[in-house]
Amino acid sequence: MTASDETKTPGRKLLFAILIGLGLAIPLFMVWALVYDRQSQSEQAQSSITEGWGGPQAMSGPVLVIPYRQTTTETSTASGTAITRTQEVIRELTLEPEAVELATDIKPQLRRRSIYEAVIYDATANGSARFAFPTDLARYGVDPAKLDLTRAELRFGLSDPRGLGANPTVSIDGRPLKLQPGGGSGAGKGFFAFVDAGALAAKSAIVKFDYGFRGNARLSLAPHAGDTHWTVKSSWPSPSFGGSFIPGGRTIGDKGFAAEYRIGNLALGRSLVSTADKGQSNITESASANTPERIDSGEGKGSEIASIGLIQPVDLYSRVDRATKYGFLFIGFTFLALLMFDIIGGVKVSGVEYLLMGAAIVLFFVLLLAFAEVLGFTFAYILASAAIAGLNTAYSAAVLGSWKRGTMIGGLLIGLYAMLYILLGLEAFSLLIGSVLLFFALAAVMYATRRIDWSRSNGEAAV
Repeated sequence: MTASDETKTPGRKLLFAILIGLGLAIPLFMVWALVYDRQSQSEQAQSSITEGWGGPQAMSGPVLVIPYRQTTTETSTASGTAITRTQEVIRELTLEPEAVELATDIKPQLRRRSIYEAVIYDATANGSARFAFPTDLARYGVDPAKLDLTRAELRFGLSDPRGLGANPTVSIDGRPLKLQPGGGSGAGKGFFAFVDAGALAAKSAIVKFDYGFRGNARLSLAPHAGDTHWTVKSSWPSPSFGGSFIPGGRTIGDKGFAAEYRIGNLALGRSLVSTADKGQSNITESASANTPERIDSGEGKGSEIASIGLIQPVDLYSRVDRATKYGFLFIGFTFLALLMFDIIGGVKVSGVEYLLMGAAIVLFFVLLLAFAEVLGFTFAYILASAAIAGLNTAYSAAVLGSWKRGTMIGGLLIGLYAMLYILLGLEAFSLLIGSVLLFFALAAVMYATRRIDWSRSNGEAAV
């Protein structure tokens, strides 16, 4: 032991270990950046896998759109003279059905490319809708005599029409309709049919529909009816219910899930009748590629949705990211154990040895990420923790001059890895459990060092 080592106080040694630990924050932050980069690559790979199949789908409709003429008057002033112009414009009356019965069956599958995978699905939507002609059109500023019932359009919305199946069928009062692509004169997304709504003034009409479509990751419904009854079933065991409405009843098991929604127009906060300028009464315009929370309605206002996501049960990138945030805890406890052997046990530990053992701890998170992408999180965690615990055990045994001391370091790391795995699985109580464990660890360190004179040098006698 050199003279400079003998004059180092325990306090200086503690400060030296802290500085090395702070230096290891740089590679630890680099690991966080690596996790983010790999997650971004995974999302890009998933987009590539699902390209051409169909995006997260959002359904809406059916609604009945009837064009009508309306006389408008405009008054303007030119050279001090008031000029009144009267013109006739074409507007659209949108009728939502009184009731919709909709059943959807989602058949999911996993598509893989290299180490990445994405959830895609085939789905079928079939049901019926009942339309009734309003008797109080005057309240909406519509003259029934100016309705062009022969040019009505029955519109269905689908956010990504690329996924639409080949043979959708729609009928009204038993008469099959010829379907057209797009959103009709509203230029939205989906499909529509020209309808002669002349008979609707005398009695209600029943529309039946059956169509299939493809999508990925998420399915949403924008309800447009006085009473929407939507039942969904799928073999996917891990659904995520979101949007503005959640199912009133649901069952989830290993063989899949079933959900039932009941949504009324009072909850939606809108009337079954609306008017808009021609070309603005779209029931769908766009849906977000990730979280389609809203779909544009007839008057340009947001329409509430019910959404079901087919999530992966384990998001390995979020778990690795959370694990990496505990990196300082591992470095701190390992350095503290080495410091105790140095101060109390009298075994000299150099800065290089602190640095190498800290680097091994940082490497654990890189190994965890690399193995998890190939083997899954649990097996990767076991393999990475065993490798690093074994490496640091053997190295510390050589540094501390005793396999007993090295085994104590290894046991500490194994305990920390086991605690971290438990914390990662207990999201709701991870902060509580972690705080309590840190309290007891700090109490143990304070008890073990209660008689140390942090200002004395190694050459001085302990008090």
